[in-house]
Amino acid sequence: MEASAPSPAEGLVQIAAAAPRAPRPAWLRVRAPGGETFHRLQSLARGLELHTVCESARCPNIGECWNQGTATFMILGDVCTRRCGFCAVPKGRPAPIDQDEPRRVAAAVGRLGLRHAVITSVNRDDDNLGGARIFARTIAAVRERAPECAVEVLIPDFRGSEAALRIVVEARPDVLNHNTETVAALYRFVRPGARFERSLDLLRNVKRMDPAMRTKSGLMLGLGETGEQLREALAALAATGCDILTLGQYLRPSRDHLPVKRLYTPQEFAELRREALALGFGHVEAGPLVRSSYHARDQAAGVAAGPLPAPAAG
Repeated sequence: MEASAPSPAEGLVQIAAAAPRAPRPAWLRVRAPGGETFHRLQSLARGLELHTVCESARCPNIGECWNQGTATFMILGDVCTRRCGFCAVPKGRPAPIDQDEPRRVAAAVGRLGLRHAVITSVNRDDDNLGGARIFARTIAAVRERAPECAVEVLIPDFRGSEAALRIVVEARPDVLNHNTETVAALYRFVRPGARFERSLDLLRNVKRMDPAMRTKSGLMLGLGETGEQLREALAALAATGCDILTLGQYLRPSRDHLPVKRLYTPQEFAELRREALALGFGHVEAGPLVRSSYHARDQAAGVAAGPLPAPAAG
């Protein structure tokens, strides 16, 4: 008996369809940015050839912060010399340092009437001292153009250069922020080129150079840290005398970046905030959408700098 020919359906190779991406929980959804101040700042930044980390890092709070008179400018170009697995900022060989950038940042701050300006940068491991000098000049330029505006800096680790750090500290920003980003055990994957202890040393050195300076740091959660590792990191940060802490949910910028291992709930963030405050931080901002500059003006207001804790006996 002759075998019948296979039907068209039987001759097809079956390929499983990719599972649809699960929708984000309600606490991770934000409204699209807009508003008069938002559009003014966006237009002004373009006209002055400035970069904002709000855009480069695809921050979910860009609309809220810009409309409240807080913005984060990214100096030293928009190309980073490191390849952190979480960051959306382009990586590669940067252009020469732009010596006119401080003037343009100050012009934007003045024309927008900002009340709190955050100055951050890409890593410039090709010239850490030059990068530090641009930070100092930008602080001075903003103070001259907009003396009522508070200035916060979010600095890289300068490869551990105390000379570079001192240049920034002596410019006397209102807040000096350096993010540790994650727990020590994940640095190899999350922050290649950085060291957890180096970041702690930076925060300690700020207090040593100027005990009255308010320091700040932050971590992203959901990269694979354990509860024990996270609590050890919080205790280590508190021991540097850090005044302000931010805790937020890591969100993957693209498929080329590190995956999200866990989503923390608002209730978990609230509990972590209570634990961190008990460790001695002056202010803790914790929540799924919290980023370094989120509510930065409110964080700084009323938080007096604490001294570096005395070393434990023994």
